[in-house]
Amino acid sequence: MTRDRDFMTTALRLAQRGLGYVWPNPAVGCVIVASPENGGRVLGRGWTQPSGRPHAETVALDQARVRFGTDALVGAHVYVTLEPCSHTGKTSPCAKALSAAKVGRVIVACEDPDPRVSGAGIAHLREAGVQVETGLCLTEAETVNAGFLMRVRAGRPLVSLKTATTSDGRIATRTGASQWITGHAARAHAHLMRATHDAIAVGAGTVAIDDPTLTCRLPGMSDRSPLRVVFDSQLRTQTDAQLVTTACNVPTCLIACEGVNADRKTNFEDAGVRVWTVAEDSGRIDLQAALSVLGDEGITRLMVEGGAQISTALLRAGLVDQILWFRAPSLIGGDGMPPFGDLGVGDMSEMPAFRSIERKQVGNDMLDIFVRVP
Repeated sequence: MTRDRDFMTTALRLAQRGLGYVWPNPAVGCVIVASPENGGRVLGRGWTQPSGRPHAETVALDQARVRFGTDALVGAHVYVTLEPCSHTGKTSPCAKALSAAKVGRVIVACEDPDPRVSGAGIAHLREAGVQVETGLCLTEAETVNAGFLMRVRAGRPLVSLKTATTSDGRIATRTGASQWITGHAARAHAHLMRATHDAIAVGAGTVAIDDPTLTCRLPGMSDRSPLRVVFDSQLRTQTDAQLVTTACNVPTCLIACEGVNADRKTNFEDAGVRVWTVAEDSGRIDLQAALSVLGDEGITRLMVEGGAQISTALLRAGLVDQILWFRAPSLIGGDGMPPFGDLGVGDMSEMPAFRSIERKQVGNDMLDIFVRVP
């Protein structure tokens, strides 16, 4: 059992390599090991490749064949973080590929809730005479693919709210100055987090004030910049904003309310910006509808870096799944700007509830990660 857990842990680490650039597919890891009778050595490893294909199992199978030959796969043990697919899409079914290779045992961490799979992959393997076991490292596998699972089950991406504050919870001084509250290490870590998300979002106010680029600017990782999203109900974003002028290089979209000015919409589209319109809610974007559009587009993980307005709106709507909170060892005081506005909490029972899952030092700053309590 310890050996099984070790191999599945390796598969989970491989799966994490795909976060942020395999959507709409899940990030899956796979390790293939020769049966104990054949020496028990690792034959192949794989993870989902960019744009979601080839799948992890295919990569691992191909690697095993090149290194050790097809016969080495007979009776092999396969550790995979998500149920192998059973439907034919842009790739052939992984379940069929595994059974055709005559592997002996497949250990699946998490079953796939996608209606096109949902147990069919496991059923195919068992019908082919392959021993299948499920549930090993289930919690860890669900954490890695929380975004994919959210999209399948709820039709929207997992929402991570990132904020950076002083120790007394301020994001800017009373004059609006905010660069830089956290240090270089924390800012670099935030860029790494961008690379593990499919999309990054801000509100129109942040664009107007900061004119951000919202790219991943770590050395060698410029190709890992996520889709850039601006919540802009009335298309107030300036056409000379960096997000607009670089849209041909980094995919960018604006989400606005239905009925916005048609000429403005056309101007953005001519600049290479996609414009999606959704229903309004009291004159503002219906955030649930906006997230559903992102889900329909295949986005599984959304990182929100906006200011207090968009953060507050998402919290009030109950649409924040985790908070990524950087805190600097400094103080601004009561006249500084808080990260959140009025949440409408009249009773303690109405507070949005989160629990801490990780705390670590990043340079001179602290990073706390909180997940929503169901």
